[in-house]
Amino acid sequence: MKELFLLIIGLFLIVKAADVLVTAAASLALRFNVPKMLVALTIMAFGTCAPEVAISFQSVQNGDGQIAFANVVGSCIVNVFLIIGVAALIKPIKVKHATIKKELPILFLITSVFAILMLDRLFDPFTRNVFSRADGLVLILFFSVFVSYLIGLLRKGGEQSSNEIKYGSVMSILLITLSILVTILSSDLIVNNATQLATKLNISEKIITMVIIVIGTSLPELVMTVTSARKGEFDMAIGNIVGTNIFNICVVLGLPVVIYGNVGLVGFGFIDILVIFLSSFCLYMFSKSERIISRKEAIFMICIFVIYYVYLFIA
Repeated sequence: MKELFLLIIGLFLIVKAADVLVTAAASLALRFNVPKMLVALTIMAFGTCAPEVAISFQSVQNGDGQIAFANVVGSCIVNVFLIIGVAALIKPIKVKHATIKKELPILFLITSVFAILMLDRLFDPFTRNVFSRADGLVLILFFSVFVSYLIGLLRKGGEQSSNEIKYGSVMSILLITLSILVTILSSDLIVNNATQLATKLNISEKIITMVIIVIGTSLPELVMTVTSARKGEFDMAIGNIVGTNIFNICVVLGLPVVIYGNVGLVGFGFIDILVIFLSSFCLYMFSKSERIISRKEAIFMICIFVIYYVYLFIA
């Protein structure tokens, strides 16, 4: 089937572009003596969610708001329950006190606000769930709080090894530019063919997005988080996911909604909202318990992921 083939090609290109973007941007940032946690929360996070940014802007602009919403909800759930779960199963993740005290509460707060903004019908049973420009502005406001925290981290500085710098400055800039261009073009390919595939197979755009697109575009996060955990770079592993989820909620969804207008939450119900809330809640509580995400907790997270995705198919 032509649409499926083109969709797979688009996913391959967008994942490779994100990988190059992260490596090149990190090389550029590390030359300026930036702390590892800041690199994880910004360069790695933004780089690995670049596919989601492109796909959400393209889908909202095309009037396919369900793809944009499923993209963000699915990515946040996959990032925590699947990616952190797999990484902690391979090697238990140690979480620093500063992360428990600062980064994780920020993620929990933003995810909770996001969940509340999705519950329009809870406050007014006679209205339909819509994500409005006002909701998007609220998320952008919370993102500004996160940015102020990042500025504080930047002022602290950090020590980096020159071995971590893969590319020179000029090459990094060229690769960043090229990878962004490939990401934009690939996102157009993905959104168009995902929509056509859903129509031909009579499957909802939500299912196509959360199964094929979300898991496909989450490969960069999976590879980087698992690799970081295996190497003992726990700041990078946790920081990447925390930063990515905050970017996903506030920028990937919030910004296109503010620019292009309201998005109807067709096909999304209380279970979806509950699971995305649980993702940040479990991550915070498991990290806080013994400052380590154990293998037992990892198995629990993976089970939640499996149960939720089974629910998607039978609901």
